[in-house]
Amino acid sequence: MIRIEETMVFAAPIEVVFDAERNISLHSATQGHRGERAVAGVTSGLIEAGQEVEWEAVHFGIKQRLRIRITHMEKPLWFRDEMVFGAFKTFVHEHRFRDLGPGRCEKYDLMMIEAPFGLLGKLAEILFLKRYMTVFLRKKNMDLKGMIENELEEKWRR
Repeated sequence: MIRIEETMVFAAPIEVVFDAERNISLHSATQGHRGERAVAGVTSGLIEAGQEVEWEAVHFGIKQRLRIRITHMEKPLWFRDEMVFGAFKTFVHEHRFRDLGPGRCEKYDLMMIEAPFGLLGKLAEILFLKRYMTVFLRKKNMDLKGMIENELEEKWRR
């Protein structure tokens, strides 16, 4: 099993970042380069505890589907999504948020992923899966940060 941890600071209130992270449309916007889109379950708006979304995207040149369920949520501090079905043996993603004072928030991600196929899957984790998923998460977070902070800056200017 691989473990990926990422932290990013946003120039936005904790509630804004928490809701943006749960926003299905914003997630799709940050993954447009992969054609990722919600195809079943909650397909727009904010996903809540107990709800599911099924994502379709191209990874490694193959169209894939991943269905996740929000298994835990404590607004606006954290939530966890877990794979219901998809390409992985295990996929768990925790999203944690910490208020850093007026208009600032830290977002911490913890992904725990296990590839299927026994020893072959372990080899895939070592050779490319950890790096691929780390880059995926970093790009998603950078795009989300840009969207949130640009929108807040536009509102401030008005």
